[in-house]
Amino acid sequence: MCKSRPPVICLLLFFFAFVGAQIDKAALKQEAYDMFMHGYRSYMKHAYPADELMPLSCKGRQRGVTPSRGDVDEALGNFSLTLVDTLDTLYVIGEFDEFSRAVKLIVDNVRLDSDLVVSVFETNIRMVGGLISGHLMAERLRGQSPEYLQWYTDKQLLKMAVELADRLLPAFNTTSGIPYGKINLRHGMLEYLKRQKDTCTACGGTLLLEMAALSRLTGNPVYEEKAKKAMDFLWAQRHRSSDLMGTVLNVNTGDWVRRDSGIGAGIDSYYEYCLKAYILLGDHHYLERFNRHYEAIMRYVNKGPFFVDVHMHRPTVATRSFMDALLAFWPGLQVLKGDIKEAIEMHEMLYQVVKKHKFLPEAFTHDFQVHWAEHPLRPEFLESTYFLYRATHDEHYLEVAKMIMQSLNENVKVPCGYAGIKDIRTMAHEDRMDSFVLSETFKYLYMIFSEPEDLPLDPDEYVLTTEAHFLPLSMAKVFDVEIPRKIIFDARGEEEVDAAKALHANPWSHRDRLAPNKPREIRERTKSVLEEVAVLQAQHAAQGSGQCMKPTERLKAWAFDAKDADHIRQLRQMGIDVQVQDDGRIHLSHHATNAASVEMARWGLEFLLEADQLAKKLVEQAAAAGREQPQPDIYIQLLSYPYLGKPVMLAAPAQFGRLLEDYSVEAEVAFSVPFSGCSSLLNGPQVKGKVVAVQRGDCMFQDKARNVQEAGAVGVIVIDNKPGTSAETSQPFAMSGDIEKEDDIKIPAVFLFRREGNMLMNRRGKTATFVRITMKPYDEDSVVESFMRWGPGIGTRLFFPKCGLDDGYFIRIEPPGDAITFQFRFGGVTQDSDPLDHQGITERHIGNLADLMAFSSPQNEQDFLNFVRNTAYTALGLSVKDEPLAPVLKLLKDVKLEREHPDLYRLLPGELTRVRCQPTGEVMACAVVL
Repeated sequence: MCKSRPPVICLLLFFFAFVGAQIDKAALKQEAYDMFMHGYRSYMKHAYPADELMPLSCKGRQRGVTPSRGDVDEALGNFSLTLVDTLDTLYVIGEFDEFSRAVKLIVDNVRLDSDLVVSVFETNIRMVGGLISGHLMAERLRGQSPEYLQWYTDKQLLKMAVELADRLLPAFNTTSGIPYGKINLRHGMLEYLKRQKDTCTACGGTLLLEMAALSRLTGNPVYEEKAKKAMDFLWAQRHRSSDLMGTVLNVNTGDWVRRDSGIGAGIDSYYEYCLKAYILLGDHHYLERFNRHYEAIMRYVNKGPFFVDVHMHRPTVATRSFMDALLAFWPGLQVLKGDIKEAIEMHEMLYQVVKKHKFLPEAFTHDFQVHWAEHPLRPEFLESTYFLYRATHDEHYLEVAKMIMQSLNENVKVPCGYAGIKDIRTMAHEDRMDSFVLSETFKYLYMIFSEPEDLPLDPDEYVLTTEAHFLPLSMAKVFDVEIPRKIIFDARGEEEVDAAKALHANPWSHRDRLAPNKPREIRERTKSVLEEVAVLQAQHAAQGSGQCMKPTERLKAWAFDAKDADHIRQLRQMGIDVQVQDDGRIHLSHHATNAASVEMARWGLEFLLEADQLAKKLVEQAAAAGREQPQPDIYIQLLSYPYLGKPVMLAAPAQFGRLLEDYSVEAEVAFSVPFSGCSSLLNGPQVKGKVVAVQRGDCMFQDKARNVQEAGAVGVIVIDNKPGTSAETSQPFAMSGDIEKEDDIKIPAVFLFRREGNMLMNRRGKTATFVRITMKPYDEDSVVESFMRWGPGIGTRLFFPKCGLDDGYFIRIEPPGDAITFQFRFGGVTQDSDPLDHQGITERHIGNLADLMAFSSPQNEQDFLNFVRNTAYTALGLSVKDEPLAPVLKLLKDVKLEREHPDLYRLLPGELTRVRCQPTGEVMACAVVL
């Protein structure tokens, strides 16, 4: 038949027939079932009742018996973790006999009071969630098939969930309501655990689904109230300008310890639970929060198909150059939100990484190189694949799941289960099979290949927790009419649901439906962009900083003008969105799928690379001077009579010159002649040692500063030449340097808008005017006190009792590095004060100190701050055990201290209390020095 037709058509017909034959969902579902049962039976044979299986050793992993792996083992509590975590998977795959047996084993044998410290986060999502979901499936099975679980009449699994949650509740007794990260199952919050005050955003924000379900199943509101309070506090701690969250914060003060923001480890499931709390509970407050966060993430963190971590308070500054595997959950969450196009784009990026390495590395760079080589068989990429298939019905996602399944069978299947990968470059195995492999990875594999009628439940009537446990949407009691709520995927309009029969639980919109071929078009475009990125990166790597030839038709980054409507139009055609931030800076984000064509999308990436190179020149100049862009606020304070410290004028920084982060200038003001400062100063001898004011215009800012510097001045103030401008009404501004020349300016340079500059101009020709150029203005009362003490000579004889440092600095590590002296200011807090006052004044010291230290690891920083806390409590006369010597000496060798600015002490009241810590035997003994 094909012989009479063109060969190309025959080839195409054969190709489509071949692809169709490959997707045998029934066979693949059976294979997924067999894989799960191999892992499950291996656990039951070789590991149960231990928490997890060690598949290479063919034995169980048990706390206190098998070698410790550190914090990773805090998911284990000697409570048969894998069996509890896997219960609802047994139900979903139809293993009702084994499910019934597993429920009986758990009820009869699992105890929840081991004398072990566990992670509150992991215990909640795996154990509490597993017990609740297991209970719901047990009740469902009894209703479907009365021959099963006839003895299960007292909600035994639910009662176990209540017992375990009650054991976690003491962790919530913090000032903020965010729980401590760890707790002892038997003894609760031991004193040393209370001193570990830092926790991750995800740790405090991934509790609400399980706790709310527990409250609504038992009628006890305390669980939901505790989790809701934690969520509310986290929301209040977001950065109000960027709407981004940091990664680690203090559970009592709420201060951010790590301000980097992304969608990966440490923060991922907080965003997930914001949206899923809305889906499960129907509370629109959570959807509003999620939408605010989502907009911020897609504005700042999303870069085309890539995602980068940024500073929450400076979201245009990236904090690392790689992505971690946990962010692979994001496309699935985007599907639930209804942003299907963006989900397809990101999933395609991840898919290209998986195709290159067979699995998703724990971390990888933006050119898909391995950063962290481990792969513990995580489920997040499969989870997103499952949701995209449900939303699009595109068989591509079945192909992706099939590829993952083949990789699992070929590379990690061992006689006793499935072994995690220690290094995906060599496929070397690791002796671990985490509980989530059976709870999530194989569950998503089985469900993606299952037809709706194959499953004993309708998954759209449930929300899946971050551990893939089922919680029914019927828990939300927010409607007057009893209409069932469902998660509805209708991207192609094939699942129309009559509004009288079901309500959308997820925020899907009919406007987001995709044509059948649209997902493929988005994937092809994304793939083309990724290929172009790879080519550009290779070219830049080969040529160093050299530039490739660019098409003459494209707008160049150096020529871009944000006020030019034609330029904005060109960028939009390239898929670049232009937004002016609240601080006046311009933010460019690229979305390849929004470009007019693949070629325009490529041009958009080239434009961003050019813009990045221009920005890097300025950043490199700043880095050479030790400066990080952008600079904090800078002020000019008039110290002389009649001002005496008020007002404090906001000045704009320069992208050149000396930093003011650890330095301030106090000197008399002089005015340059000529006033433009564009040539050698004619009044050079009169301005030596002074701060010189010049007027904007006629030459570059850096040229003015150079002429002033050559005259011997100690600082330069550039005053705007445009009438009526002011810091209050003008966009934020920074004086640019000459990117073609080296930064040779050694004095600080600042800019005053005209209204503020007039205050200086009005002093011209009058008595001497002294100013302070600084990031930390003096307290006005201190300036007045100094004036009363010393009179008009204030400019050279300042006295500030609140921040004097005659007695030394806050911390001094004594040579040869085995002793350390602290100086605290406790104000009126004493040994007899309230414990909250002890904690409050101590944390004020910690908060001021944290930015002045650097360590080789976050753990060392946390340990050192705990040492400082203990030392402060010693100084307050509280009973504190001396620290072991060896760990403290290790920290002293690791810490790098920056010199504190004197104004630090303005924030800390009272007289100095000096504490010296030195080696004594096997401990570091600390005592107050009188």
